[in-house]
Amino acid sequence: MNRLSNEHDDALIRLMDDDTPVVQEALIKEFKRMDEKGIHLLQKLTHNNNRILSSHAREFLQEILGHDTVADFYRFIRSLNYELETGSLLLDRTVFPNVDVAECCIQIDVIAARCREIMILPSTPWEKCKVLNRVIFHEFGFRGNSEDFDDPLNSLISQVLIRRKGIPITLSILYILVAQRCGINLEPIGMPVRFLVGCFLEETPFYIDPYERGRFKMEENLNDFLCNGNFSPKPCYFAPIPVRQILCRSCANLSRQYTLNNDPERARLFASFIREFETIYRRHAKS
Repeated sequence: MNRLSNEHDDALIRLMDDDTPVVQEALIKEFKRMDEKGIHLLQKLTHNNNRILSSHAREFLQEILGHDTVADFYRFIRSLNYELETGSLLLDRTVFPNVDVAECCIQIDVIAARCREIMILPSTPWEKCKVLNRVIFHEFGFRGNSEDFDDPLNSLISQVLIRRKGIPITLSILYILVAQRCGINLEPIGMPVRFLVGCFLEETPFYIDPYERGRFKMEENLNDFLCNGNFSPKPCYFAPIPVRQILCRSCANLSRQYTLNNDPERARLFASFIREFETIYRRHAKS
């Protein structure tokens, strides 16, 4: 099957040099039919040493997509205007350019609306999070993908919404976005090994582990977890992190996952996003 796929791709590449309108139209139709695989092939060709071929690939991408979603994410990084939902969905579109951002937002709206529907007010943040747990993990069935943890789709929020499974960071992002729509201000906690959600709205902070279907944890539980993972607990591990660091961690996960899945081009792409975040942050810090 791989040999047939490679032969198919090679045939398309050879035809890209033919500027006959009928051939060009047929190529565009075929790339669209291939969907994500076709987009990925064209994105890979834009970095080809053959300048004519790379130019043709960019023209096809422009025709199919209307704009460059990788360039969109670079612009987002350079804007320094980091918002979690926007950044997460723009990151997804670097892999799936046709992601319907509005539909993703609507799906999160629906989950939040159900939470608000059964939430009894007034109630404590702990009680409100118990409602979120019931809706997100039991009614909607979101869960950790422990059987295929290194699948890159686990790191893309649009795919988590479709498949109802992900890894700690994407499930935490979803949890925070649902909570925001319910008027609950929760925080991202970038602990080593496990990404969590923190609540600092009461005198004693508590933490939620979306990868374990919203299990509540206190600082002493997390101290034990860190020690078991050979990490010495530090105050910074329990503090909220900015959106920039969340997206960098997502990019690091994607770079590692694509490396493990034998996709070095995409692995390098996400590594380049991390470098861009770091460059822009250092430049801004000096100004």
